[in-house]
Amino acid sequence: MPIAFAYTLIVLLIISSILLTLLVLLHRGKGGGMSSMFGGGVTSSLAGSSVAEKNLDRYTVLVGVIWFACIVGLGLWLKITQAA
Repeated sequence: MPIAFAYTLIVLLIISSILLTLLVLLHRGKGGGMSSMFGGGVTSSLAGSSVAEKNLDRYTVLVGVIWFACIVGLGLWLKITQAA
């Protein structure tokens, strides 16, 4: 496989890592964790989740799948190039 494939995966991995970090930080805390220890659990929780939260969940899962595929792709690429 050409080296451009590995560079493409590395760039995609870096972009998806940054995007995944930002998307996880955008999620609202569910309570019971570190945020509630410092007073973050005082807010009232609404009964349902909004459309924006559902879309944020979908985008987070999609970017997570892309990130995972990049990791697996790079691992396979390394295995193939070392065997040759």
